[in-house]
Amino acid sequence: MSYVVPAQRWTLARTALRLSSDRFRCLLTVNSDPTAMATRDWTVADSAAHVLSIAMLYVTLVEDAAPPLPVPDLGALLAAANVDTVADVNDHVLRHFPERDPGRLADLLDEATDTILSVTAQLPPETTVRWLGDARVTVCGLLAHLVNELLVHGWDLARAMRRPWPMPDEHAALYWDQFFLGMLQHDYGVLLNTSLPMPKRPIAVRFSSAYTPSATIVLGDRRVRLAPPDDPVDVRVRFRPARFNLMLFGRTSTAVAALRRDVVIGGPRPWRLPAFLRVVHMPNARLAPAGR
Repeated sequence: MSYVVPAQRWTLARTALRLSSDRFRCLLTVNSDPTAMATRDWTVADSAAHVLSIAMLYVTLVEDAAPPLPVPDLGALLAAANVDTVADVNDHVLRHFPERDPGRLADLLDEATDTILSVTAQLPPETTVRWLGDARVTVCGLLAHLVNELLVHGWDLARAMRRPWPMPDEHAALYWDQFFLGMLQHDYGVLLNTSLPMPKRPIAVRFSSAYTPSATIVLGDRRVRLAPPDDPVDVRVRFRPARFNLMLFGRTSTAVAALRRDVVIGGPRPWRLPAFLRVVHMPNARLAPAGR
């Protein structure tokens, strides 16, 4: 049976992209200091330029007539990227993406968002595009990923500016079910680094939240796959999407997430989770939040 994006998830992804882009834009245009450190490595302007570069890349993925980003060797770098080398690709892109004026970044982000929403309005949400690591991602998953970039990097910017940054769980949840699980439904290419040390026997982890359907992911035989819902599991993880995403991308620690019960780990063999996460993880946390 072919993968079908539920109509309500497609509507939510489009709404979430518009709202998160507008909120991110407001951060950049209300007395922002572009030189303030948003993370250990990036200023507010760097972080905004990074998000904009992703939005502009996504314009090229959905609009045939869009000019490519002026970044040398970008296609080859994107095709070969995995979760452990994405940070190097990001650095390469930023070196060739000089715009750092907050107002200009805000305007360009608004234009890119408008284009993405306009072009994709004519596409079935199940339409796939070739993404990093030669993975296949649906158009709905592409929007969900951009929403997550806006939410997580918006959190960085707001923290640097000492401004509030609400992260709606229903919007954050799109990253998990429409982007990540959607990608596993199709093809993750070389994005997950299965050259890393693998467990001696398969590990099955069931993830669930109040905002997403439960899903069991199995790591074994040097591949990652979705398992039928009734299959036995080793670990159960229940999560609150917004805080879960901040943990996945190194903005908060696993210990803090567990203490706040943003992530609750159980199941018959919970000690197997670290071996699973050694392979099934998000890009490294080199861009952890800047210290106060």
